[in-house]
Amino acid sequence: MTVPKTVLVMNALARPVIEPHLPDWIDARYFRHRQELLEMAPEAEIGWFDLEDKDDMVRAIERAEKLKWLTSIYAGIDGFPLDLMAQRGVVFTNGAGISAITIAEYVVMGMLTMAKGYREVVHAQSRHEWLTDSPGKIELAGSKALIVGYGAIGGLVDRMLQGFAVEVTKVRRSAGEGVLQPHEWRAQLGKFDWVILAVPATAETEAMIGAAELAAMKPTAALINIARGSVIDQDALVAALAEKRIGGAFLDVTTPEPLPPEHPLWSLPGAHVTMHLSGRAQDKMFPRSAERFLANMARYGRGEPLEWQVDYALGY
Repeated sequence: MTVPKTVLVMNALARPVIEPHLPDWIDARYFRHRQELLEMAPEAEIGWFDLEDKDDMVRAIERAEKLKWLTSIYAGIDGFPLDLMAQRGVVFTNGAGISAITIAEYVVMGMLTMAKGYREVVHAQSRHEWLTDSPGKIELAGSKALIVGYGAIGGLVDRMLQGFAVEVTKVRRSAGEGVLQPHEWRAQLGKFDWVILAVPATAETEAMIGAAELAAMKPTAALINIARGSVIDQDALVAALAEKRIGGAFLDVTTPEPLPPEHPLWSLPGAHVTMHLSGRAQDKMFPRSAERFLANMARYGRGEPLEWQVDYALGY
């Protein structure tokens, strides 16, 4: 008697990397475009449905009534039909931490860019102008940073900043040295030169930085957001930057994305907009994702818990 194989549906772009390592109990089916995914999804027990358009992924998930495990390269799970997936008992593994190195490097780049006024240096070069003084005179050494969100990215930012002699305080639920708990950090905002946001997008973090938080920051402090645009009240931020009530903002994420050409954030002197490029500034995202997927595939075959599972109750 032939034992039915487990149907895996995934993007054909991954085939050369994944197929040679798949176990013989897998029936792999590869889609090349949205329509093929929608046609294949109803038979999938395991799905890697990643597309550029999350709306198309949602449609595939809705059709995938046999789905038991969905994996994704995306770290942010906003936009996924979490309630439906939880109701169906789908195990969801995401890409949390896959891009942590490059995103953490972007944080350090942003801090150095603002500290040294490097944007003005680049502009001077484009004008063929030889500057006789540095437009930025801030040293990272000895400055104080608050990291709000201490997951894979926040933890790596912390380790990198140790090398620059930055005094780091992190926000997390468990107490410890150099730690503020979620109910404590707002009262301490005025102590920090850098406020770094690395939280997931949840109902709890929606607009967590608003007018009150911006008013509590030092007037020379910089806000760095590599989380999601939704964690900041963007209108309040625009007002704070326009009135120079904070030192600046390094924004890898905005609301909406892409940012409309007429949006004031493009032209405010204190705003640095990097178009959600931090996670793309690497050449190792897919190899890391494939390695993680294959390791989880082995666990799935053995009936073991999968790593990097999304907690539907927490929303990350």
